[in-house]
Amino acid sequence: MNTAYIAFGSNLATPFDQIKQAMLSIAELGLLVTISPLYASKAVGPGSQPDYINGVCKLHTSLEPYALLSCLQNIEQQQGRERSVKNAARTLDLDILLFNQISQSDPNLILPHPRMHERNFVIFPLLDIEPQLEIPSWGSIFNISQQLNLIDLKKLDIVV
Repeated sequence: MNTAYIAFGSNLATPFDQIKQAMLSIAELGLLVTISPLYASKAVGPGSQPDYINGVCKLHTSLEPYALLSCLQNIEQQQGRERSVKNAARTLDLDILLFNQISQSDPNLILPHPRMHERNFVIFPLLDIEPQLEIPSWGSIFNISQQLNLIDLKKLDIVV
């Protein structure tokens, strides 16, 4: 079995419901081991956008990286994801953060995710579920978290 960490986020069309449905769909791809607490974060992108709800999940799956990517993109599409403008508001965003300990740079899939270490809405949920995690090329999740701040990030009291 392969281990994948997937970031999820939504800021359109009842974000909590979007995430709940996404977790049900992801669970069909393998064994959904754990889901982080949810966080609210400010949107970074064009125009005025609602806040995001973000989190991370851990999945054990028999799928290989590109098959998993394809499945995640299908889930996004089924939930109304439109890819119009970069960083636009979205119903659902699913990103593979880590897949086993693979490091690769490919136009279609870069592992680990190339900007995950810069995003507090990824690192803090990941820290919640895997505090001892080591990220190839960047080191421990704990040390990475010490470089980030919690400004514009709030842990929510709702559970998926």
